[in-house]
Amino acid sequence: MNGLTVKDLCAGYGAAPVLAEVGFSLEPGHVLGVLGANGSGKTTLLKSLCGILPHTGSCLLYGKELSKLPTRKAAQLCSYIPQRSGITIDLPVLDVVLMGFNARLGLLERPTAAMRQQAVQALEEVGLSGREEVSYLALSEGQRQLCILARTLVSDGSLLLLDEPESALDLRFRHRLMAHVRRWVQQRDGMAILCLHDPLLALNACDRLLLLREGRSLGLLSPKVDDPARMEQLLSGLYGPVSLHEIRDRSGQRQLVMLKEQEDDA
Repeated sequence: MNGLTVKDLCAGYGAAPVLAEVGFSLEPGHVLGVLGANGSGKTTLLKSLCGILPHTGSCLLYGKELSKLPTRKAAQLCSYIPQRSGITIDLPVLDVVLMGFNARLGLLERPTAAMRQQAVQALEEVGLSGREEVSYLALSEGQRQLCILARTLVSDGSLLLLDEPESALDLRFRHRLMAHVRRWVQQRDGMAILCLHDPLLALNACDRLLLLREGRSLGLLSPKVDDPARMEQLLSGLYGPVSLHEIRDRSGQRQLVMLKEQEDDA
């Protein structure tokens, strides 16, 4: 059964359309990566799904239209991590993570001791243990991204939306981030959608890939099962001529490598 079904999604800013008739589905327990050039509509897609941006078409989460849910209910179901957090005031790191409980708290209700312990544990999981009282603004861009990820890890939602979460992270932390996302999805039988710039990370860490070009879908890929020739054809529509190669890492696990091929001068 599909947990998320998107049909004929169209969105834009004012009179300028950005997305046109985008559709896909996602099963619980799966991770979808979104690939595309700058301006292809990746961020617009996430903003439409979480209700920030008005749109036409339908976005059904477990059969419920997301745009018709009350704001608080939508926030309980869907967690959105933008490229920049927007936090500009001096807050301790722990307080930022505790914001992940806001959708569960009443107007004047404060986080419980159990919630605070859960937030501390989330910081430990993402590698920020011992920084609970450090100012969020004193963190590096990569550490800020991990802090916001920790905030998401404590949420009870079923859909996680991340906009280029790997952009400020080095190689080690990119793979650590994907491991955290995978664990979050499996523990909750939830779903995650990530807009990514790194096609290798997407090919090896996501169950499905949505390829966007100029606001339209080029197609959907399932890297673990799809025919390599079909994947090469669709990926070449984004990046120009590419070739895919299968290798095995030291543990014997299958990995995909994508090489950029020389383009004709014509």
